[in-house]
Amino acid sequence: MTINRPGLPGDLPSAEVLWARWALIAVLEATTEDEGAGHHRIGTWVDDEGLHLDDCGCTWWGFAQRGEGRYVLYGEDESSDVKWHEPPFDMLAGAPDWLPHEHLRDLMKSWQLGCVYWYENGAWSRTPYPATLDDDGLDCGMSRFVDTKDVLRMVADREHGAMPAHDAETLLGHAEEYRVTPDLLKSLVTETDSRELDWPAMTRALRLSGLNR
Repeated sequence: MTINRPGLPGDLPSAEVLWARWALIAVLEATTEDEGAGHHRIGTWVDDEGLHLDDCGCTWWGFAQRGEGRYVLYGEDESSDVKWHEPPFDMLAGAPDWLPHEHLRDLMKSWQLGCVYWYENGAWSRTPYPATLDDDGLDCGMSRFVDTKDVLRMVADREHGAMPAHDAETLLGHAEEYRVTPDLLKSLVTETDSRELDWPAMTRALRLSGLNR
């Protein structure tokens, strides 16, 4: 992805790949304690509403399936100029009716939304931006899931899989093919001195994520 310009639909991988990568990190971070935190959670997680990312400061994102082959990606990074742009413009102009318009409008009214992208018929779209818009925050928010090398480093690090690079490649490959099983996770993911793995929570997150079709 390229910084210092607004995001483009072509900057994102397919929604299915983005979902798989994001969901895998959510599974690796899952804990029973965090499950009870609701929307006050920090990190990456999956629930009945979809995938979430929130660092409780600079960036937050939601990613939801809206029917067969349909997805909506929305959120905000502090780098976004959208809500400060003059004159204002509508982030939902031209958006399909299957988006959660009421929820997104509420976020816009409370100055919490930086951009909205939607996926249908195998392609991403967003509303046309004014030529004077510098950034919509997509790069800073989503780049962690776009570059395969970045994803593999995250999967392998001590806060997630704590595994060798080749095992991270194996696990990510299975995730992108939607065939991650609890047994596969247990065979590859390593517990460290600084992190005790919560297998029941990880198994529940795996089920919610749909990574084992």
